[in-house]
Amino acid sequence: MVALKTAEIEKFVARPDAARPVVLIFGADAGLVRERAEKIIRASVDNPDDPFSLVRLEGEDLSSDAGRLVDEANTIPLFGGKRAVWVKAGGRNIAPAVEALLASPPNDCRVVIEAGDLKKTAPLRSLCERSKSAVAIPCYVDGEREISRLIDEEMQAASLSISPDARAALMPLLGGDRQGSRNEIRKLALYAHGKGQVGLDDVVAVVSEASALALDGVVDAMFAGRVAEAESQFAKAHAAGTSSGSIMSAALRQLSSLHKMRLSVEDGKSVGQVVEQVMPPIHFRRKPLFEAALKVWTAERLERVMAQLAEAALEVRRQPNLADAIAHRAVLSIASAAWRRD
Repeated sequence: MVALKTAEIEKFVARPDAARPVVLIFGADAGLVRERAEKIIRASVDNPDDPFSLVRLEGEDLSSDAGRLVDEANTIPLFGGKRAVWVKAGGRNIAPAVEALLASPPNDCRVVIEAGDLKKTAPLRSLCERSKSAVAIPCYVDGEREISRLIDEEMQAASLSISPDARAALMPLLGGDRQGSRNEIRKLALYAHGKGQVGLDDVVAVVSEASALALDGVVDAMFAGRVAEAESQFAKAHAAGTSSGSIMSAALRQLSSLHKMRLSVEDGKSVGQVVEQVMPPIHFRRKPLFEAALKVWTAERLERVMAQLAEAALEVRRQPNLADAIAHRAVLSIASAAWRRD
């Protein structure tokens, strides 16, 4: 079986092994699949834009003509030089075409197969993992380590640094798709061009889903009783284009969650247990504020706040001209109540 481990993948991508000319790249992260395929292609041919050097095939081409892949892989370049075939499997079954290729692997051609998330038992994956002439590269969704490294790479390329609070805010907004993450970081770097350092305000102003980040900041600080932080986060939420109605809705959702969690605490569970066991999981950055809120609020007090927030949310809808003032007053009132524990 030739399935690369995590530590071996980047090394192979940078310098593909000529003894294993067939490369299957697959996984849930389509952006990472595409990025690695492009890198291997660039390392395999002199000019990826030259149609005589690089042939692109779709899964549909091979599912209806299994012999075409073998023919393309063994075609001698018209003007010499290195050659590659780039296959995008899509939803088609191209296992018969790949099986024929592996039975007689090419000597002077790199074949890169780009596929989606394949189960261990998928025929295409099994064929490549069993063959000595092929290698299978899984592309898992980026974790914190990979995201942090990605941020460093793009910041260095843009001659920028990033502040710790900006990094902490940015990381939860990335992941899931490598290409999407790179695009967001590059957009942020372009916005901060000439500043020297990317700050938290830059992240809130530019990165997609930053309004969700701003909402979390407001409601977390509000229920934890951090009055000055709630004030600051409210201002940042508006800077990110977040409406007062959205802030009220987010506060009501969090209040409902806190009430359920507090009932568990009053039934005998520790605050730490409740925060760790809640589903969906709370991001590690927010856990201290949830714990602080559960310590200062009782279930009975939270029920009273529900009525207060519901009334404020209604007034925000009724009086759009005063929405910001109404929401701001409600946020600071609840934050102050949490701080005083009254």
